[in-house]
Amino acid sequence: MGFVPTTSVVHRRQVLGIIPSAFTEKNLIGKTCGKELKVATMHERLLKMMEFGDAFMALLGGFVTLEEIFQIVS
Repeated sequence: MGFVPTTSVVHRRQVLGIIPSAFTEKNLIGKTCGKELKVATMHERLLKMMEFGDAFMALLGGFVTLEEIFQIVS
């Protein structure tokens, strides 16, 4: 994970990384901080984000990032 979650952990905030299992199987993610929850699909990831999230922040990304933003705000 990057700067934002690492800084959150340093300041004693909770961080939950919700990661599709395909990303972890192919080692497409780096080391995580905080808790990690593996899910089967991207759709399940979005549902878990809405279930557990108190706040959402979007950083640079592609079309999937935009899709997730629109689904969360709608």
